[in-house]
Amino acid sequence: MAQHGGMEKGLVGFMLAHEQFRLPDLVEIGAAASAAGFRLLAASDHFQPWQANQGHSGLCWITMAAAASRVSGAWMGTTVTCPTMRYNPAVVAEAFASLSQLAPGRVFLGAGSGEALNELAATGEWPDWQERWDRLAEAIDIIRALWSGETVVHDGKFYSVKAKLYDPPVQPIPLLVAGNGPKSIRLAAKYGDGLITDPKHWREHKMEWEQAARDTGKDPGTMPVLIEQFVVVGDKEEAKQWAELWRFLPKGFDNLYDLHDPAEIQKRAEREIPLDEVMAEWTIGSDPAEHAAAIDKLFESGATIVNVHAGQNDQRKAIGFYGAEVLPRVKRRAH
Repeated sequence: MAQHGGMEKGLVGFMLAHEQFRLPDLVEIGAAASAAGFRLLAASDHFQPWQANQGHSGLCWITMAAAASRVSGAWMGTTVTCPTMRYNPAVVAEAFASLSQLAPGRVFLGAGSGEALNELAATGEWPDWQERWDRLAEAIDIIRALWSGETVVHDGKFYSVKAKLYDPPVQPIPLLVAGNGPKSIRLAAKYGDGLITDPKHWREHKMEWEQAARDTGKDPGTMPVLIEQFVVVGDKEEAKQWAELWRFLPKGFDNLYDLHDPAEIQKRAEREIPLDEVMAEWTIGSDPAEHAAAIDKLFESGATIVNVHAGQNDQRKAIGFYGAEVLPRVKRRAH
């Protein structure tokens, strides 16, 4: 398939959920997903899980480094890293440049403006929405400047950097920006090489994304769009069990991202969000045609990357099912 901002169109990825699994398990899950035919591995990057019952939150950069030698040809990156408070942008630039030495030409950085459960919890800082996005825009400029390998002298509103990377990326690293609402999606188009979002917000704000890209002098038809699709390989009762772990999702980026305590987020989600609402966008069942059709529908909508997130505990079951039964049925995927 054609290159799209450095990344092929039609990539089907698999989510490495650091909220739900330990790092050693995630390395094995990533290796199994790559062997099954997934062409991208996306890693959640959190200091704490979204909900306390998810139970884990290891540093995903370590997972990706450990998985690099086990993954053949698959892209690896974050959905998403916040390069503004608990991570200094210069350190993010160095980390991903270093990771690109282990997986040349197969690393992307997904960036976002953060959540209180990570930034406030780890640093005590949680400025307002506009400042968080201003910080992100400045951080992106710093990261790109350092990746050039040139000496960077930057005295900005939030950061001061006087340094260079002595091992810059040999090949460009695509920098995708997360957006889950009209303002953030427009800003993602302005500052990012591509977009990370979910099916609902993509349907609602696709036109705004495309117009914002054109207003910035970019061609939205050449920009990667990664959409995360939750799935459960099993029946609805099984899905309800695992949906308890992801109950925050419908309101995660409406108001729950302002809470710093995973136990409080879980309590609020259980009180306010019905399980049927959590699962409304999920693909549930054991019919491979339905799972393949859901991926194709997202590609037809303009997504260039569909990132499969199997919310269930048995990741091997989902990977095996997709590798044998679903991926061969997907019409538009990159091979």
